[in-house]
Amino acid sequence: MIEVLNKIKHTGSGNFFLIAGPCVVEDETMPFLIAEKVKSICDRLQIPYIFKASFRKANRSKLDSFQGIGDMKALEIIRQVGEKFDIPVLTDIHSENDAARAAEYADVLQIPAFLCRQTELLVAAAHTGKFINIKKGQFVSAESMKFAVDKVRQSGNNNIMLTERGSTFGYNDLVVDFRGIPVMQAIGVPVVLDVTHSLQVPNRAAGTAGGQPQFIGTLAMAAIAVGADGIFLETHPDPSTAKSDGENMLHLDLLEGLLEKLVRLRKASFQV
Repeated sequence: MIEVLNKIKHTGSGNFFLIAGPCVVEDETMPFLIAEKVKSICDRLQIPYIFKASFRKANRSKLDSFQGIGDMKALEIIRQVGEKFDIPVLTDIHSENDAARAAEYADVLQIPAFLCRQTELLVAAAHTGKFINIKKGQFVSAESMKFAVDKVRQSGNNNIMLTERGSTFGYNDLVVDFRGIPVMQAIGVPVVLDVTHSLQVPNRAAGTAGGQPQFIGTLAMAAIAVGADGIFLETHPDPSTAKSDGENMLHLDLLEGLLEKLVRLRKASFQV
């Protein structure tokens, strides 16, 4: 587990790392099923792997949207996944109180894109000493993410990565500017592309986000080609039944083929 996080801190010409899992803890069994299969694939392909799952979905369009199975129950499941498979686990936080609580269960704390400028949240996350993944807001330039990183660094924590997840393009679309990956790497932190959330179709009249999963491979390959340190994606055995973000998830059965292709591309990119 520690070895994986150390590899993230010292990225270079080695393999990319993967952050993957379900959008949210839906029940007591799904996280283990997903983590077991993803870890098996990553072990074979020598991809450092971090399991991710939200313990609660705080940012939903409608009040009756699924938010979770209970915070403490979900956090305990996330911790058990990490312990069972000896892998680091990631979950997102939404308030200063969440930071200290989630730090007892997770190895990586994620700052959601909409909250990337929230000073008190960033400082609270930093003070846990955990690895912090800050998602770039859809409304924020790559250059300005320096200030989010500075807030964590100046609070005494240098374990930081940044995640690109697309920029708002009109009301119902996102685009990825791949120039942002090297721009954010120049800040001195590993940079990840969140492939599946970058393919959301947000703010639909129905009150749920849509997606374009047919482009997951396209964005992932582009990210590896431009030198992204990591790939973030959400995956599920049956995205059509997922309780959150199913419309832009990767089917779990398609993950192995995609990762094999990305590993070959990574090797080819560093031979140029």
